[in-house]
Amino acid sequence: MGLNDTPSGERIHIGFFGRRNAGKSSLVNAVTGQELSVVSDVKGTTTDPVYKAMELLPLGPVEIIDTPGFDDTGALGELRVRKTRQILAKTDIAVLVIDASENICQCDRELINLFEEKNIPYIKVFNKSDTAKIVCKENEIAVSSLNGTNIYELKEKIASMAKNNTAEKHLVADLIEKGDLIVLVMPIDSAAPKGRIILPQQQAIRDILDTGAVAVAVRETELEETLFKINRPQMVITDSQAFAYVSKIVPDDIPLTSFSILMARYKGFLETAVKGSAKIKNLKDGDTVLISEGCTHHRQCGDIGSVKLPALLKKYTGKNLVTELSSGRDFPENPEKYALVIHCGGCMLNEREMQSRQNSALSHNVPFTNYGTAIAMMNGILERSLEIFPDILRELQ
Repeated sequence: MGLNDTPSGERIHIGFFGRRNAGKSSLVNAVTGQELSVVSDVKGTTTDPVYKAMELLPLGPVEIIDTPGFDDTGALGELRVRKTRQILAKTDIAVLVIDASENICQCDRELINLFEEKNIPYIKVFNKSDTAKIVCKENEIAVSSLNGTNIYELKEKIASMAKNNTAEKHLVADLIEKGDLIVLVMPIDSAAPKGRIILPQQQAIRDILDTGAVAVAVRETELEETLFKINRPQMVITDSQAFAYVSKIVPDDIPLTSFSILMARYKGFLETAVKGSAKIKNLKDGDTVLISEGCTHHRQCGDIGSVKLPALLKKYTGKNLVTELSSGRDFPENPEKYALVIHCGGCMLNEREMQSRQNSALSHNVPFTNYGTAIAMMNGILERSLEIFPDILRELQ
């Protein structure tokens, strides 16, 4: 997977915020070196968030987000401000763009409060510094997108902030050792795009190779034969949809888990997902369950979110439940009407957005879990799938 193929969920998200006509779009263009955003003297030119996945040296793969003015007015303005607030849920580094000729206003202070409330690292950027003299304090920089003053220095500051606030993470590398044999069970169903494997599977293979371990990929239909032919593997990782089938084949003394459970840990919400899955047994007739996915795709017959999970929920609980679906960026701002949220692994969302969705549910006392954890629990194999995480397993027991 090349640099340009790095998925959104693995990129540092850098959001540019500020009031209308502060010069956000022109600064975004200067930082990216591209005409990414439309620039105009007319207030409110940027009406929707503009996304650009790119390489920003010296940082690497990033996603740049140009947002509408936070001081927009009227009915449409309120919608734009609402979209800007949603962007905060996925922002790793915030760039507050301030018009140097007008200095900080109430709108800027509101944004600063939001950054601090959401614990988002931010930098104040006084744009149009060619029109006014600015004495900068710590965490501030004066630039000019018009003549390029301090644009390079701004990129260096952003990169430094990102590195200081980004911890090294692994999907599976920290759970295995050099020379280990890891079997990956990867069903190929009708919904799988031809010639492609899903992102968590790609990440697992790369993690295994980077560790110096050996990856053996099979479909569930060839798993039993494969285990007979090879030496005892150190771990088996399966797609959640094949969890029940695979658990009957893999001997109890071989660690077994799923890509989805590993992804929940990678995104920082596995413990929450485990606790949330325990609430499934408490669902009642008429309860509404939100099944949410971070990406959008054409749903086909046998789709896990719209078909398989609702059927498994009904079979396990014996209740008449209402299920609703959300996908992509369409996650409800207020999830209080739901008795439970079951989310996908979130491979297409960055960690901050997954944490935001989790926290939104928990703040409304709504249990939050994910596909793999819920499926393992309903198939009676959750404890086994968590044996590689003894701390979480002890809490469950």
